[in-house]
Amino acid sequence: MGTSVARNSDADLSSALRPALVRITRMLRNQRADQSLTLTHMSALAALNLNGPMSAGELAAFEKVQPPSMTKILATLEGRALVRRDAHPSDRRQAIIALTEKGESLLESERRSRDAWLNKRVAVLSDEERAVLATAIPVLVKLADQQ
Repeated sequence: MGTSVARNSDADLSSALRPALVRITRMLRNQRADQSLTLTHMSALAALNLNGPMSAGELAAFEKVQPPSMTKILATLEGRALVRRDAHPSDRRQAIIALTEKGESLLESERRSRDAWLNKRVAVLSDEERAVLATAIPVLVKLADQQ
């Protein structure tokens, strides 16, 4: 297996990898515990979980959306008590957006649901296949982290 992959061009490798990544991503997305929120809402919650509290403008920049769009996203999340607005320590005109316990709980529920689904699939792999997967994870992370 290794030698045939090594002989493939970058384009061939990319073409073979893309459909598998798309299918896995689609199936993982379908394992959501709460389908009432959009993936955009979930992404904003995950960004706050990863980075900690931040202003709406910082969150919009991080999520690569326009501030008016983030305002709508935050209104939904705040209405569901998933985020809260705290006073900015140095600028009273701004608010800092933070996850609530309910928001953290929702994200944890989402992770558990997706992990359970993926655990079932990994469990049917052979020891050799799991070893290959474990070796590939850092490479996939490197691909995901490239700008």
